[in-house]
Amino acid sequence: MSELVTGEAVALELRPARLPSRALAVLLDLVVAVAVYIAVSIGLFAATASLDEAAQIAVSIASFLLVLVGAPIAVETLSHGRSLGKLACGLRVVRDDGGPIRFRHALVRGAIGVIEILLTFGVVACIASLVSARGRRLGDVFAGTLVVRERVPQARSGFVPPPPPWLAGRFSGLDLSAVPDGLWLAIRQYLTRMQQLDPQVGWAMAERLAADLAARTGTPAPQGVPPAAYLAAVVQERQAREARRAFATGPTADRAPTGGWPQSAPAPGVYGSPAFQPTFDTPPAPSPAPPTPPVSHEEPSGGRPGTGFVPPA
Repeated sequence: MSELVTGEAVALELRPARLPSRALAVLLDLVVAVAVYIAVSIGLFAATASLDEAAQIAVSIASFLLVLVGAPIAVETLSHGRSLGKLACGLRVVRDDGGPIRFRHALVRGAIGVIEILLTFGVVACIASLVSARGRRLGDVFAGTLVVRERVPQARSGFVPPPPPWLAGRFSGLDLSAVPDGLWLAIRQYLTRMQQLDPQVGWAMAERLAADLAARTGTPAPQGVPPAAYLAAVVQERQAREARRAFATGPTADRAPTGGWPQSAPAPGVYGSPAFQPTFDTPPAPSPAPPTPPVSHEEPSGGRPGTGFVPPA
């Protein structure tokens, strides 16, 4: 990855294209351009058969410049750096600051490309790309451009650690309607990266986010609950509500009971405190079931056979 800083002081992480992918894209562009040039040359030769030799040479040079030089410049300008070969390989030409290229960038790249690609059969371009740290050829250096990869593997989303079990169901009545999406995103990013932060810095960030969240919900965080555990529990409650809303299942009754859980206890070690194992209240023993009346199999006194059932009292 290559970090570029734009004029607005925004850091962009771009993946520069290397020599194999760039060479394949240039080869595809050249195959298309040469095929078009041959077709145009055949047509012009038939059309200029009656002209003298000097006129035919001038037309040939003009067609060469138009098809092999002018056409790639026009394509890159109109497509903002995506030629046919680059589009097939998932590449794109951008400026050094990450913005789209313009006509002057494409013109400089195309003019220098005639020397380092066409006249030297790509030897100069390959050497310059191998020497450059970001794989740039001479045309990119003089034009101030960079070829980057647009199709990159999707990174795995960060894992949000679950809250402590003793916090389950504690925030079921919390009003989350006033919390903006930006704050939810900041909380999620912190929870996915808190193991990579310095403990003091991470604790300060968690306290600030917890204070912002408590101010939005109007309910302060419980005493004794670490701020990271509080954030994780509220995020889990929001996800549970969204899941119930998406599947239209309504409020479920499978939440962990709050009876017997301590109201103020330290969080597990992942949130910066020693591990904690909550204790449950022993449920009362069930009362014995009433005895089942015996089933009579004897024949009644009327001489009729028994039915096996006792009449109700």
